[in-house]
Amino acid sequence: MDVLWAPWRMEYVLSSQKGGPCIFCAGPDRGQDEERLILYVGPLTMVIMNRYPYNNGHLLVAPIRHVPGLEALSEDESLDLMHMLRQSIAVLKETMRAEGFNVGLNLGRVAGAGVEAHLHFHIVPRWGGDTNYMAVVGDVRVIPEHIRATYRKLSGPFQKLKHIERR
Repeated sequence: MDVLWAPWRMEYVLSSQKGGPCIFCAGPDRGQDEERLILYVGPLTMVIMNRYPYNNGHLLVAPIRHVPGLEALSEDESLDLMHMLRQSIAVLKETMRAEGFNVGLNLGRVAGAGVEAHLHFHIVPRWGGDTNYMAVVGDVRVIPEHIRATYRKLSGPFQKLKHIERR
């Protein structure tokens, strides 16, 4: 058996056992946004980086309100979520020169939802050749850029985003 040391994951392993606060509850204090990897908070939606990404720039887009399923979203929340998905993809294209994207939503525990009570979309940027021998031979994904560097790269463009006004 091959062993892959990932000591930074211990914080995640231990915190998930405590059932701490919801990662998608931004709260009114913007002072912890960088530590929490929050890129954008609007009136209806937020964008946060995935702390344990599949690829650099892996984002999560969620409604501000706790909503477990699509049927519970208001029309305004649905529209704003789609708008933020589009804007997030645009930022990733421009800032990180992503060539494609996997965008998905896991609804329910059996579908892989890690946070069942608060639906969220995943945006995973992709590039030609973003898989290498490590994934094939070692069943390991290599994330080449530190998550804080990616946050600094994305935070500026996300601060410039505006929410849409419903007419």
